[in-house]
This record gives sequence, structure tokens and C-alpha cells, in this order.
Amino acid sequence: MSYSTSRQNVTAARICTIIAFVFAGLAVLFWPLMFGLVAVILGLVGGFIGDRPLGFYAAAAGAAGAVLGIVLAAAILG
Repeated sequence: MSYSTSRQNVTAARICTIIAFVFAGLAVLFWPLMFGLVAVILGLVGGFIGDRPLGFYAAAAGAAGAVLGIVLAAAILG
């Protein structure tokens, strides 16, 4: 069984970036500070090790997700 080799190589930087975007989305709904911080860190790591500029966009999305999650929590609970 032979698989096609036309797929692009998935690098560690791309994996960090994808996980950062997932955590940025989770930061809006659950534990904004923790998930937002993890998203920022993973996004920066992904950006610095080779997935530019997408890694830096993921870091910004993590920060925005954390802020949005805090604002939503304050609006719902306060």
C-alpha cells in the first residue's frame, strides 16, 4: 500500500500553531487566563521556530481569546 507523497510536511512549528489556535478558541469559553496564556506561548514558539507569520497570529488570537473570555465571564457573572 503506497501513500501519495504530495502532502506537505507537517512540522513541529505548524503543530504548535494549530494547537495555539485551538487553545485560543477554548480561552473564550473555559479558563481564559490559562488557555489564553498557553495559546500565546505556543503561538510564539511556533512563530519563532518557523511558522511565520501564522504562529504570531495564533499568539495574538490567544491574547484576544483570553480578553474576550474574561469580558464574557464578567458580563455573565457580574
